[in-house]
Amino acid sequence: MSKAEPNVVPLCDVLLVLLIIFMVITPLVQKGIDVKLPETQADSSGGQPTGLVVLTVQKNDTILINKDPIELRMLLEELRRIYSTRQDKTIFIRAEAKLPFSKVTEVMDIAKGAGIDVLGLIPEYIEE
Repeated sequence: MSKAEPNVVPLCDVLLVLLIIFMVITPLVQKGIDVKLPETQADSSGGQPTGLVVLTVQKNDTILINKDPIELRMLLEELRRIYSTRQDKTIFIRAEAKLPFSKVTEVMDIAKGAGIDVLGLIPEYIEE
């Protein structure tokens, strides 16, 4: 009487082919977010970057452009004036992390309306 035993050689061949396929495909499927880091140039005094515009939104609805206070209703005209002669249309928006995001999006909308192309967000806890 003959015994029937499973032939595992074709199964091993199929598994090795699948392993090779997954090893080849896995690096191609990796996803991520492209991040563009800002390029700054340091001046000769103190190493601070020059030419950056930082818009700060504080908890008490005060808005600062490079530490100069401005009212929200005047923000659009001021940003248009600042960026009318600039080639680089980048602004950094600095806001306290506990601030409602609706206030930050309102400022972002105003900045986009002023013709700014690139917005950088700086969430942080601001010391008072």
